[in-house]
Amino acid sequence: MSSNRTYKDYYAVLGVSKNATQKEIKDAYRKLARKYHPDANKSDATTEEKFKEIGEAYEVLKDAKKRKEYDEMGRYFGGTGYSPGAGGGRTSAGGPDQGFSFNGFGDLFDLFGGGAGAGRGGARPQQARTKGSDITYNVSLTFDEALKGKTVKLSVDKEETCSSCGGTGATPGSGRTTCAACGGRGVVADNQGIFSISRACPNCGGQGSIIERPCTVCRGNGRIRVQKSETIKIPAGVADGSKLRFKGKGQAGLNGGPYGDLYVVAKVPKHRYFIRSGSDIQLDLPITFTEAALGASIEVPTVDGSVSLKIPAGTQEGRTFRLRGKGAPKLKGSGRGDMLAKVHITVPEELSGAEKELLVRFADARKEDPRKDFKE
Repeated sequence: MSSNRTYKDYYAVLGVSKNATQKEIKDAYRKLARKYHPDANKSDATTEEKFKEIGEAYEVLKDAKKRKEYDEMGRYFGGTGYSPGAGGGRTSAGGPDQGFSFNGFGDLFDLFGGGAGAGRGGARPQQARTKGSDITYNVSLTFDEALKGKTVKLSVDKEETCSSCGGTGATPGSGRTTCAACGGRGVVADNQGIFSISRACPNCGGQGSIIERPCTVCRGNGRIRVQKSETIKIPAGVADGSKLRFKGKGQAGLNGGPYGDLYVVAKVPKHRYFIRSGSDIQLDLPITFTEAALGASIEVPTVDGSVSLKIPAGTQEGRTFRLRGKGAPKLKGSGRGDMLAKVHITVPEELSGAEKELLVRFADARKEDPRKDFKE
Protein backbone atom coordinates (compact mmCIF):
# COMPACT_ATOMS: atom_id res chain seq x y z
CA MET A 1 0.00 0.00 0.00
CA SER A 2 1.32 3.42 -0.89
CA SER A 3 0.37 6.83 0.46
CA ASN A 4 -1.10 9.54 -1.76
CA ARG A 5 -0.06 12.35 0.58
CA THR A 6 3.12 13.29 2.40
CA TYR A 7 3.15 11.98 5.96
CA LYS A 8 3.27 14.68 8.62
CA ASP A 9 4.22 14.09 12.21
CA TYR A 10 1.43 16.09 13.83
CA TYR A 11 2.96 15.64 17.28
CA ALA A 12 6.17 17.26 16.05
CA VAL A 13 4.19 20.04 14.37
CA LEU A 14 2.65 20.96 17.74
CA GLY A 15 5.85 20.23 19.64
CA VAL A 16 4.35 17.62 21.97
CA SER A 17 5.12 13.95 22.69
CA LYS A 18 2.97 11.08 21.43
CA ASN A 19 1.84 10.49 25.01
CA ALA A 20 0.68 14.11 25.43
CA THR A 21 -2.64 14.69 27.16
CA GLN A 22 -5.49 16.46 25.39
CA LYS A 23 -4.85 19.51 27.55
CA GLU A 24 -1.17 19.59 26.57
CA ILE A 25 -2.16 19.32 22.92
CA LYS A 26 -4.68 22.14 23.22
CA ASP A 27 -2.24 24.38 25.13
CA ALA A 28 0.46 23.82 22.51
CA TYR A 29 -1.97 24.60 19.69
CA ARG A 30 -3.20 27.81 21.32
CA LYS A 31 0.38 29.01 21.88
CA LEU A 32 1.41 28.33 18.27
CA ALA A 33 -1.83 29.70 16.83
CA ARG A 34 -1.23 33.01 18.58
CA LYS A 35 2.34 33.08 17.25
CA TYR A 36 1.54 32.34 13.61
CA HIS A 37 -1.94 33.83 13.21
CA PRO A 38 -2.01 36.06 10.08
CA ASP A 39 -3.58 38.92 12.04
CA ALA A 40 -0.60 38.94 14.40
CA ASN A 41 2.11 38.67 11.75
CA LYS A 42 3.18 40.20 8.52
CA SER A 43 1.35 38.09 5.99
CA ASP A 44 3.57 35.82 3.88
CA ALA A 45 3.30 32.37 2.34
CA THR A 46 5.50 30.72 4.98
CA THR A 47 3.50 32.06 7.93
CA GLU A 48 0.17 31.17 6.35
CA GLU A 49 1.38 27.65 5.53
CA LYS A 50 2.67 27.17 9.08
CA PHE A 51 -0.61 28.41 10.52
CA LYS A 52 -2.53 26.03 8.26
CA GLU A 53 -0.27 23.11 9.25
CA ILE A 54 -0.78 23.82 12.96
CA GLY A 55 -4.54 23.86 12.49
CA GLU A 56 -4.43 20.63 10.49
CA ALA A 57 -2.44 18.87 13.22
CA TYR A 58 -4.75 20.06 15.96
CA GLU A 59 -7.87 19.11 14.02
CA VAL A 60 -6.70 15.47 14.03
CA LEU A 61 -5.12 15.21 17.48
CA LYS A 62 -7.89 16.97 19.42
CA ASP A 63 -10.39 14.28 18.37
CA ALA A 64 -9.89 10.92 20.15
CA LYS A 65 -11.22 8.88 17.22
CA LYS A 66 -9.13 10.68 14.58
CA ARG A 67 -6.06 10.58 16.82
CA LYS A 68 -6.38 6.82 17.32
CA GLU A 69 -6.70 6.24 13.57
CA TYR A 70 -3.71 8.51 12.93
CA ASP A 71 -1.60 6.62 15.49
CA GLU A 72 -2.58 3.25 14.00
CA MET A 73 -2.18 4.13 10.31
CA GLY A 74 1.03 6.11 10.63
CA ARG A 75 2.35 7.22 7.24
CA TYR A 76 -0.67 5.74 5.46
CA PHE A 77 -3.02 8.09 7.25
CA GLY A 78 -4.85 10.16 4.62
CA GLY A 79 -3.72 7.98 1.72
CA THR A 80 -7.25 6.70 1.14
CA GLY A 81 -8.75 10.12 0.90
CA TYR A 82 -9.06 11.04 4.60
CA SER A 83 -9.51 14.77 4.89
CA PRO A 84 -9.00 16.02 8.44
CA GLY A 85 -11.80 18.32 9.49
CA ALA A 86 -13.86 17.66 6.38
CA GLY A 87 -16.49 15.48 7.96
CA GLY A 88 -14.50 13.22 10.28
CA GLY A 89 -14.35 10.22 7.88
CA ARG A 90 -13.22 9.01 4.50
CA THR A 91 -14.34 10.24 1.13
CA SER A 92 -16.43 7.93 -1.03
CA ALA A 93 -13.70 7.89 -3.62
CA GLY A 94 -10.33 6.34 -3.00
CA GLY A 95 -8.46 9.25 -4.50
CA PRO A 96 -6.00 11.59 -2.88
CA ASP A 97 -6.88 14.09 -0.16
CA GLN A 98 -8.79 16.99 -1.67
CA GLY A 99 -7.38 19.61 0.66
CA PHE A 100 -7.59 20.88 4.19
CA SER A 101 -10.87 22.20 5.57
CA PHE A 102 -10.18 24.21 8.73
CA ASN A 103 -12.88 23.71 11.36
CA GLY A 104 -10.83 24.58 14.42
CA PHE A 105 -11.85 28.23 14.53
CA GLY A 106 -13.95 27.60 17.60
CA ASP A 107 -10.80 27.16 19.64
CA LEU A 108 -8.89 29.86 17.80
CA PHE A 109 -11.72 32.38 18.03
CA ASP A 110 -11.49 32.14 21.81
CA LEU A 111 -7.88 33.32 21.59
CA PHE A 112 -8.85 36.59 19.93
CA GLY A 113 -11.79 37.61 22.10
CA GLY A 114 -14.74 35.65 20.67
CA GLY A 115 -17.14 33.55 22.71
CA ALA A 116 -17.11 29.78 22.50
CA GLY A 117 -20.67 29.67 21.22
CA ALA A 118 -20.05 32.38 18.65
CA GLY A 119 -16.88 30.78 17.29
CA ARG A 120 -18.57 27.44 16.67
CA GLY A 121 -21.73 28.87 15.23
CA GLY A 122 -23.76 27.74 18.24
CA ALA A 123 -26.70 29.63 19.64
CA ARG A 124 -25.86 32.58 21.86
CA PRO A 125 -27.61 33.20 25.16
CA GLN A 126 -30.70 35.27 24.53
CA GLN A 127 -31.37 38.43 26.51
CA ALA A 128 -28.46 38.11 28.93
CA ARG A 129 -28.96 39.90 32.24
CA THR A 130 -26.30 42.58 32.57
CA LYS A 131 -25.45 44.59 35.68
CA GLY A 132 -25.88 48.34 35.31
CA SER A 133 -22.97 50.76 35.25
CA ASP A 134 -21.61 52.40 38.39
CA ILE A 135 -21.96 56.13 39.07
CA THR A 136 -19.34 58.27 40.82
CA TYR A 137 -20.12 61.59 42.53
CA ASN A 138 -17.83 64.01 44.36
CA VAL A 139 -19.14 65.46 47.63
CA SER A 140 -17.53 68.54 49.21
CA LEU A 141 -17.27 68.55 53.01
CA THR A 142 -15.70 70.90 55.52
CA PHE A 143 -12.94 69.59 57.79
CA ASP A 144 -15.39 69.39 60.71
CA GLU A 145 -18.10 67.70 58.62
CA ALA A 146 -15.64 65.04 57.56
CA LEU A 147 -14.80 64.32 61.21
CA LYS A 148 -18.39 64.30 62.47
CA GLY A 149 -20.22 62.83 59.46
CA LYS A 150 -23.08 64.31 57.48
CA THR A 151 -26.25 63.36 55.64
CA VAL A 152 -26.36 64.81 52.13
CA LYS A 153 -28.92 64.79 49.34
CA LEU A 154 -27.71 64.20 45.79
CA SER A 155 -29.59 64.83 42.56
CA VAL A 156 -28.40 61.91 40.45
CA ASP A 157 -28.84 61.80 36.68
CA LYS A 158 -29.34 58.08 36.05
CA GLU A 159 -31.18 55.40 34.13
CA GLU A 160 -34.02 53.50 35.80
CA THR A 161 -35.76 50.34 34.63
CA CYS A 162 -38.73 51.28 32.45
CA SER A 163 -41.89 50.70 34.49
CA SER A 164 -44.00 50.31 31.36
CA CYS A 165 -42.20 47.28 29.90
CA GLY A 166 -40.38 46.08 33.01
CA GLY A 167 -37.02 46.47 31.28
CA THR A 168 -37.76 44.17 28.33
CA GLY A 169 -37.90 47.02 25.81
CA ALA A 170 -41.02 45.48 24.24
CA THR A 171 -44.59 46.77 24.35
CA PRO A 172 -46.51 44.78 27.00
CA GLY A 173 -48.12 41.76 25.38
CA SER A 174 -45.54 41.54 22.61
CA GLY A 175 -42.17 39.85 22.59
CA ARG A 176 -39.09 39.21 20.53
CA THR A 177 -38.63 37.41 17.25
CA THR A 178 -35.65 35.52 15.86
CA CYS A 179 -33.24 37.75 13.96
CA ALA A 180 -33.47 36.95 10.26
CA ALA A 181 -29.94 38.16 9.56
CA CYS A 182 -28.19 35.65 11.83
CA GLY A 183 -30.90 33.03 12.28
CA GLY A 184 -30.91 33.55 16.05
CA ARG A 185 -27.21 32.77 16.53
CA GLY A 186 -26.22 36.36 17.31
CA VAL A 187 -23.16 36.10 15.06
CA VAL A 188 -22.50 36.32 11.35
CA ALA A 189 -19.55 35.01 9.37
CA ASP A 190 -17.09 37.44 7.85
CA ASN A 191 -15.20 35.64 5.08
CA GLN A 192 -11.56 36.69 4.67
CA GLY A 193 -9.92 34.56 2.05
CA ILE A 194 -9.54 30.98 3.26
CA PHE A 195 -10.63 31.98 6.77
CA SER A 196 -14.05 32.75 8.18
CA ILE A 197 -14.24 34.89 11.31
CA SER A 198 -17.43 35.27 13.31
CA ARG A 199 -18.56 38.66 14.61
CA ALA A 200 -21.58 39.99 16.42
CA CYS A 201 -24.63 40.38 14.19
CA PRO A 202 -25.09 44.10 13.42
CA ASN A 203 -28.83 43.68 12.95
CA CYS A 204 -29.61 42.41 16.47
CA GLY A 205 -26.45 43.54 18.25
CA GLY A 206 -25.51 39.95 19.06
CA GLN A 207 -28.77 39.21 20.89
CA GLY A 208 -30.06 36.71 18.32
CA SER A 209 -33.51 38.28 18.42
CA ILE A 210 -35.18 41.61 17.83
CA ILE A 211 -38.13 43.35 19.49
CA GLU A 212 -41.37 43.02 17.54
CA ARG A 213 -42.98 46.19 18.92
CA PRO A 214 -40.66 48.50 20.87
CA CYS A 215 -42.01 50.02 24.07
CA THR A 216 -43.28 53.54 23.36
CA VAL A 217 -42.03 54.85 26.70
CA CYS A 218 -38.39 53.76 26.55
CA ARG A 219 -38.30 53.20 22.76
CA GLY A 220 -37.02 49.68 23.13
CA ASN A 221 -34.15 50.52 25.46
CA GLY A 222 -35.70 49.00 28.57
CA ARG A 223 -34.48 51.97 30.61
CA ILE A 224 -35.43 55.63 30.97
CA ARG A 225 -33.28 58.55 32.11
CA VAL A 226 -34.45 60.37 35.23
CA GLN A 227 -33.23 62.84 37.86
CA LYS A 228 -33.44 61.02 41.16
CA SER A 229 -32.82 62.36 44.64
CA GLU A 230 -30.61 60.11 46.75
CA THR A 231 -30.09 60.63 50.50
CA ILE A 232 -26.58 59.56 51.44
CA LYS A 233 -25.18 59.27 54.96
CA ILE A 234 -21.48 60.15 55.10
CA PRO A 235 -19.93 58.38 58.12
CA ALA A 236 -17.76 60.22 60.63
CA GLY A 237 -14.03 60.05 59.96
CA VAL A 238 -13.82 60.31 56.17
CA ALA A 239 -10.75 62.02 54.76
CA ASP A 240 -10.03 63.77 51.50
CA GLY A 241 -10.26 61.17 48.74
CA SER A 242 -12.23 58.60 50.79
CA LYS A 243 -14.41 56.53 48.42
CA LEU A 244 -17.72 55.22 49.77
CA ARG A 245 -19.81 52.56 48.03
CA PHE A 246 -23.61 52.54 48.11
CA LYS A 247 -24.77 49.26 46.62
CA GLY A 248 -27.59 49.21 44.08
CA LYS A 249 -27.88 52.98 43.66
CA GLY A 250 -26.19 53.14 40.24
CA GLN A 251 -27.57 52.66 36.72
CA ALA A 252 -30.32 50.14 35.98
CA GLY A 253 -29.21 46.83 34.51
CA LEU A 254 -30.14 45.47 31.09
CA ASN A 255 -32.84 42.85 30.63
CA GLY A 256 -33.70 42.80 34.32
CA GLY A 257 -30.08 42.74 35.46
CA PRO A 258 -29.11 44.21 38.87
CA TYR A 259 -28.45 47.89 39.40
CA GLY A 260 -24.90 49.18 39.49
CA ASP A 261 -23.44 50.96 42.52
CA LEU A 262 -23.05 54.59 43.52
CA TYR A 263 -19.59 55.70 44.63
CA VAL A 264 -19.22 58.92 46.62
CA VAL A 265 -15.76 60.50 46.80
CA ALA A 266 -15.16 62.93 49.69
CA LYS A 267 -13.46 66.22 48.89
CA VAL A 268 -12.13 67.85 52.07
CA PRO A 269 -9.99 71.04 52.03
CA LYS A 270 -6.91 71.41 54.24
CA HIS A 271 -7.37 72.87 57.73
CA ARG A 272 -5.39 75.99 58.61
CA TYR A 273 -3.48 74.25 61.40
CA PHE A 274 -4.72 70.65 61.82
CA ILE A 275 -3.14 67.99 59.57
CA ARG A 276 -4.81 64.59 59.01
CA SER A 277 -2.59 61.50 59.13
CA GLY A 278 -4.97 58.56 58.93
CA SER A 279 -7.04 58.69 62.11
CA ASP A 280 -4.43 60.84 63.90
CA ILE A 281 -4.34 64.62 63.76
CA GLN A 282 -1.03 66.48 63.86
CA LEU A 283 -0.48 69.98 65.22
CA ASP A 284 2.61 72.19 65.17
CA LEU A 285 2.58 73.78 68.65
CA PRO A 286 4.60 76.98 69.19
CA ILE A 287 5.92 77.73 72.72
CA THR A 288 8.23 80.45 74.05
CA PHE A 289 11.80 79.97 75.20
CA THR A 290 10.82 80.60 78.82
CA GLU A 291 7.89 78.11 78.61
CA ALA A 292 10.29 75.50 77.30
CA ALA A 293 12.98 76.29 79.90
CA LEU A 294 10.81 76.79 82.99
CA GLY A 295 7.82 74.63 82.07
CA ALA A 296 4.22 75.78 81.75
CA SER A 297 0.59 74.75 81.46
CA ILE A 298 -0.84 75.94 78.14
CA GLU A 299 -4.14 75.71 76.24
CA VAL A 300 -4.00 73.52 73.12
CA PRO A 301 -6.75 73.45 70.43
CA THR A 302 -8.25 70.07 69.48
CA VAL A 303 -11.14 69.09 67.18
CA ASP A 304 -13.29 68.87 70.34
CA GLY A 305 -12.21 72.23 71.79
CA SER A 306 -9.24 73.43 73.84
CA VAL A 307 -7.54 71.29 76.49
CA SER A 308 -4.78 72.02 78.99
CA LEU A 309 -1.33 70.58 78.26
CA LYS A 310 1.55 70.56 80.74
CA ILE A 311 4.92 71.45 79.24
CA PRO A 312 7.74 70.09 81.47
CA ALA A 313 10.73 72.30 82.28
CA GLY A 314 13.59 71.77 79.84
CA THR A 315 11.39 70.75 76.89
CA GLN A 316 13.43 70.61 73.70
CA GLU A 317 12.58 71.67 70.15
CA GLY A 318 10.64 69.01 68.22
CA ARG A 319 9.31 67.06 71.19
CA THR A 320 5.91 65.52 70.41
CA PHE A 321 3.10 65.20 72.95
CA ARG A 322 0.38 62.58 72.34
CA LEU A 323 -3.17 63.43 73.38
CA ARG A 324 -5.00 60.12 73.46
CA GLY A 325 -8.41 59.92 71.74
CA LYS A 326 -8.30 63.50 70.45
CA GLY A 327 -7.90 62.53 66.82
CA ALA A 328 -10.40 61.61 64.09
CA PRO A 329 -12.98 58.79 64.32
CA LYS A 330 -11.68 55.59 62.75
CA LEU A 331 -13.57 54.99 59.52
CA LYS A 332 -12.98 51.23 59.67
CA GLY A 333 -13.27 50.01 63.21
CA SER A 334 -14.14 51.67 66.49
CA GLY A 335 -12.59 54.39 68.58
CA ARG A 336 -10.60 57.46 67.60
CA GLY A 337 -7.06 58.33 66.75
CA ASP A 338 -4.79 60.65 68.75
CA MET A 339 -3.60 64.21 68.47
CA LEU A 340 0.15 64.62 68.04
CA ALA A 341 1.32 68.07 69.19
CA LYS A 342 4.89 68.80 68.05
CA VAL A 343 6.66 71.58 69.94
CA HIS A 344 8.41 74.44 68.13
CA ILE A 345 10.31 76.95 70.30
CA THR A 346 9.94 80.51 69.09
CA VAL A 347 12.94 82.87 69.25
CA PRO A 348 12.38 86.66 69.55
CA GLU A 349 13.42 88.53 66.43
CA GLU A 350 13.98 91.85 68.25
CA LEU A 351 15.21 92.52 71.80
CA SER A 352 15.33 95.68 73.89
CA GLY A 353 18.53 96.80 75.58
CA ALA A 354 17.38 95.54 78.96
CA GLU A 355 16.41 92.14 77.50
CA LYS A 356 19.80 91.80 75.83
CA GLU A 357 21.55 92.61 79.09
CA LEU A 358 19.57 89.95 80.95
CA LEU A 359 20.39 87.33 78.32
CA VAL A 360 24.10 88.19 78.44
CA ARG A 361 24.12 87.83 82.21
CA PHE A 362 22.24 84.53 81.84
CA ALA A 363 24.80 83.23 79.33
CA ASP A 364 27.71 84.25 81.53
CA ALA A 365 26.17 82.47 84.47
CA ARG A 366 25.52 79.27 82.50
CA LYS A 367 28.85 79.24 80.67
CA GLU A 368 27.37 76.68 78.24
CA ASP A 369 29.17 75.33 75.19
CA PRO A 370 26.71 73.22 73.12
CA ARG A 371 29.47 72.62 70.53
CA LYS A 372 32.07 71.20 72.86
CA ASP A 373 31.78 67.77 71.26
CA PHE A 374 33.05 69.26 67.98
CA LYS A 375 36.36 70.25 69.58
CA GLU A 376 39.40 68.00 69.88
